[in-house]
Amino acid sequence: MSTESNPEQSRPPRKAAILLGTAVVFFAFDLVTKVVALAQLEGREPVRALGGLVYLQIVRNPGAAFSIATGMTWVLALVAIGVVVAIIWLLPRLRSVGWAIGLGLVLAGAVGNLVDRFFRAPGPLHGHVVDFVSLFGPDGEYWPVFNVADSSIVVGGILIVVLSLLGYEYDGRRSRDKKKTEAAPSE
Repeated sequence: MSTESNPEQSRPPRKAAILLGTAVVFFAFDLVTKVVALAQLEGREPVRALGGLVYLQIVRNPGAAFSIATGMTWVLALVAIGVVVAIIWLLPRLRSVGWAIGLGLVLAGAVGNLVDRFFRAPGPLHGHVVDFVSLFGPDGEYWPVFNVADSSIVVGGILIVVLSLLGYEYDGRRSRDKKKTEAAPSE
């Protein structure tokens, strides 16, 4: 049966396209902003923007968010690879636009920071992630310095949690609908 005559079979590729499109756009945005930030901010004092709401400065982060696991860059790289593999594994069963966008954002962030860990100094699987946005004060005084990849992971994760709490599953079903189906007596 062709996918044109069966709309159920055509859904996963469209959701996969949404996920991959989201990931490509936000990965590219992360990469471009890191290149521009390095070119404009490397070796400079923090740049105050938006009346002090944002400070732009280069911080090379060997750890994860909040500088957790500093010195464990290779472990963080392996975790990111695991996230990428898990998202790819879900692709054939993905039927929710919201989940596709959320997972696309998480994928973009994981790949964006993974690229830094592989290709930036001091070397493969030990590279430091380029962060450049500090909120409310310089040097991560009030909030850790972050980048677009970090933001993508956080926003994507929040979207997935909200969808889960509202009962939306990645396969397009609602949790309460699944419970009704499971509770219905079979004939």
